[in-house]
Amino acid sequence: MLGTTIGTYRVLSKIGEGGMGIVYLGEHTLLGRKAAIKVLFPALSANEEIVKRFFNEARAVTVISDPGIVQIFDFGFHTDGSAFIVMELLEGEPMDKRLARIGRFGLIECLRLMRLICTSLGAAHAKGIVHRDLKPENIFIVSDPAVPGGERAKILDFGIAKLSGDEPGKLKTRTGALMGTPVYMSPEQCRGASDIDHRSDIYTMGCVMFTMLTGRPPFDGEAGELFVAHLREPPPLASSRVPELPAIVDQFFQQCLRKSPAERFPSMIELVRAIGFIEQTLDQASPVPSASDSSGAFGRQGPTPLPGLMPARTPGWANPIQAGPTTLSGASGQPGKPLPAGSARRRSWIAGLVVGAVAVSGVAAFVAMRDGGDASPQARPTPADARP
Repeated sequence: MLGTTIGTYRVLSKIGEGGMGIVYLGEHTLLGRKAAIKVLFPALSANEEIVKRFFNEARAVTVISDPGIVQIFDFGFHTDGSAFIVMELLEGEPMDKRLARIGRFGLIECLRLMRLICTSLGAAHAKGIVHRDLKPENIFIVSDPAVPGGERAKILDFGIAKLSGDEPGKLKTRTGALMGTPVYMSPEQCRGASDIDHRSDIYTMGCVMFTMLTGRPPFDGEAGELFVAHLREPPPLASSRVPELPAIVDQFFQQCLRKSPAERFPSMIELVRAIGFIEQTLDQASPVPSASDSSGAFGRQGPTPLPGLMPARTPGWANPIQAGPTTLSGASGQPGKPLPAGSARRRSWIAGLVVGAVAVSGVAAFVAMRDGGDASPQARPTPADARP
């Protein structure tokens, strides 16, 4: 392929190779624009079903216009019969490799990236497209100075996406067909349901975010064990693995990872609003670190705990940082840490108590307003009068 022209792109070099094909670096013959060219192996290009799913990625992505989704420039068949897709050339790092390198994301960084990812997924859902195979390997982190933090995520591999409505290239899934990656599959995917909708992606993104924050997915094991876990086992609390995570984050995951789609966040828009509420709560309750602060505040550098929001062992209240005993976070059994004495610290202590109370009661109201169904005390916080 080197030196040949695929579509309107000249092949410059080989980038990588996988089980289904090869990825090349290409350059537009007239514009000089660089691109990545995915080419299926000839044997697979002769398989109509595989090619259909391969081109489904191009059809799905071209329907969506969002900076958080990889762009597709062209697709078709090369002169030798090989199916190809020409897509945006990304310079950065896949999320799975970032996780392998750093262990886990800090809370603020994770929330920021997740808000961007879920906003882009909301754009896909608005077009009737459900990804169905979201995982760290399919999320690419690139530099973008236009967004806070200087990085954004690009969603890849819409190859098994479900196109609904009257969109071109609509795919119909056979009942009982399992599609996705077992570690991150929703319960309805594990059942092989044919009526999977956008709420499946909400469950999957809960699993992805859980992995980002704790370094491990909610459930581990072989495929059969994972199916049973997604269908029947309650998800662990994130704070049981990373004790410094706030109770409000546990509440968020409990909402994402409900077994019934009707009990999750009803849309990606609502999920993004919940993330924004958590960010706002933490921002109001935590001191902003100075440029010279290298202590890892906000968890950016690894497992450094966030600054304390609540005094330790306060009866009737949870410590949002140390995940004290509430209906959602009590299982972690992690005691709070006392703050140093001093008048200034005591004033901060009292302020933390007020803000922490607002955080816990606020998220309970937030979840209660958007759920509408019954849930067990462990799965849902007690409704409160306060509203976010």
